[in-house]
Amino acid sequence: MANRYKNSKLDLTTTSVTTLYTVPSNSRAIVKSILVSNDTGSASTITVTLTDAATAVFSLFKVSAVAANTSIQLLTEPLVMEESEILKVTAADTDRLHVVASILEFDRT
Repeated sequence: MANRYKNSKLDLTTTSVTTLYTVPSNSRAIVKSILVSNDTGSASTITVTLTDAATAVFSLFKVSAVAANTSIQLLTEPLVMEESEILKVTAADTDRLHVVASILEFDRT
């Protein structure tokens, strides 16, 4: 069983639901942090969901505010994800937010 430290990052250029990270089918993952940065002079919001292997969608952060020219840490505790689960983000505005998730993956093979 191998452990891999990685990050997954996005520049949210759209207001569509966008996949930030998908757990490989042979792994589990612990998301240590989800950092959101607003690099503009206007406030925005972000929504974060978790989709499980059965395609059920769970809201983790619903319309979280990100003030102009600031960064926020969404997670206060680690988030455990199972095989094939998907972390998705949606920005309220285009070209304002960057998202970085810090992840520890456990390969179960």
